[in-house]
Amino acid sequence: MYESTRHLHAGAARRLAYGSCMVNAQKRDVAVVIGASSKWQSDGRNTVLVHGGAVDAGDLPVGVRWGIGGAIAQRFAAEGFFTVLTTRIAANTAGLEQAIRDQGGECLTVKLDLSSEESITSAFERIRAEAGEPVVVVYNAGYIEGRDLPPEMELMENIPTELFDTAMHIASRGPFLVAKEVLPAMRATGQGTLLFTNNSSSLRGRKRYTGQSLYYPRTIMRALAQALTEEYSEHGVHVANVVVDGLIDSPGTRALPVAQERPEIVMDPVQIADAFFYLHRQHRSVWTHELQLTPHVTKPSF
Repeated sequence: MYESTRHLHAGAARRLAYGSCMVNAQKRDVAVVIGASSKWQSDGRNTVLVHGGAVDAGDLPVGVRWGIGGAIAQRFAAEGFFTVLTTRIAANTAGLEQAIRDQGGECLTVKLDLSSEESITSAFERIRAEAGEPVVVVYNAGYIEGRDLPPEMELMENIPTELFDTAMHIASRGPFLVAKEVLPAMRATGQGTLLFTNNSSSLRGRKRYTGQSLYYPRTIMRALAQALTEEYSEHGVHVANVVVDGLIDSPGTRALPVAQERPEIVMDPVQIADAFFYLHRQHRSVWTHELQLTPHVTKPSF
């Protein structure tokens, strides 16, 4: 197993510490989903914020219960990948883990806090030791910071610095640190896929309206994906920015009035997951480096 220079001296110690804990016994290819749970799942932060509490997801298809991250995890697991789910709180993915196993897949939950470099490093040490070196990494982290600010704090000058810092950790610094963890091994083997889940706010700088998250840093995530494409494509690593341009189906969003009044604008996470899997399986002579997904009844953002 290849390890980056930064990990060489710690490699033997990690193997001693984790070697007996290898859970990917069949040596399946490893797919890591950063942010496998959703802020809009039945008891997610956004769901509770908007609806005042958890909502019932019992009658929803299993593919939409955990948003994009859950759908991607299920898709790769169904294709035979050993799928690693990362989340800040392990309980957030308990239902998703069970769903993957019920479908015949194999998975592991690893705690990872994108605001902490130590947490990111520790998480990938565990992933390498217990699952193996990732072949696919999907950076799917979301956040709600800014969404609960009142109308009188709509302008940028009123945004608390700590709120901006959180957004930067998740949309900018986090992707950078995750990329540093996984790209050296992908470059060494001449193959691998790193995909970023982004939104329409990544396409250009735009005003934050009341009720929206602080998405300014999403433009940096897109720029990082573009830079990594230039740097790593020639080494056989496929990097792509995926712009999910619309309202994604999930327990929390399905309960919104706009989703109930206009179901045709709601995006199916199972179909979104198909797009991610398609990107991973693309032949290297025809790689896509940015993909924008938009419901047919709405105009694409630009």
